[in-house]
Amino acid sequence: QVQLVESGGGLVQPGGSLRLSCAASGFTLDYYAIGWFRQAPGKEREGVSCISGKAGSTVYIDSVKGRFTISRDSAKNTVYLQMNSLNPENTAVYYCAAVRTGATMCRIRASYTYWGQGTQVTVSS
Repeated sequence: QVQLVESGGGLVQPGGSLRLSCAASGFTLDYYAIGWFRQAPGKEREGVSCISGKAGSTVYIDSVKGRFTISRDSAKNTVYLQMNSLNPENTAVYYCAAVRTGATMCRIRASYTYWGQGTQVTVSS
């Protein structure tokens, strides 16, 4: 059974950092692209970043480039999203999602098949 479980969210002050984790079970990351998405209150869900399977190539939206880093630990079957220099506009529920693909590059706009339950990130003083 495929399952994704996010953790690591919380309350952080502006300028602070958080590291989100996405623990996968029921499949191995080598054959799946993993994406991180977020949804703020009253807004549509937005893709933030993704990482491909074996190649580990990464993609970011412009607003998080240089501040967020996506990475993968194959031994732990876990994908991380390190978020630095957070600001209130980053407040949202963050989700990870998976799609099986053999492509070298991931696509944030792909049709992801499996989704986690989300973790709340709140940036506030």
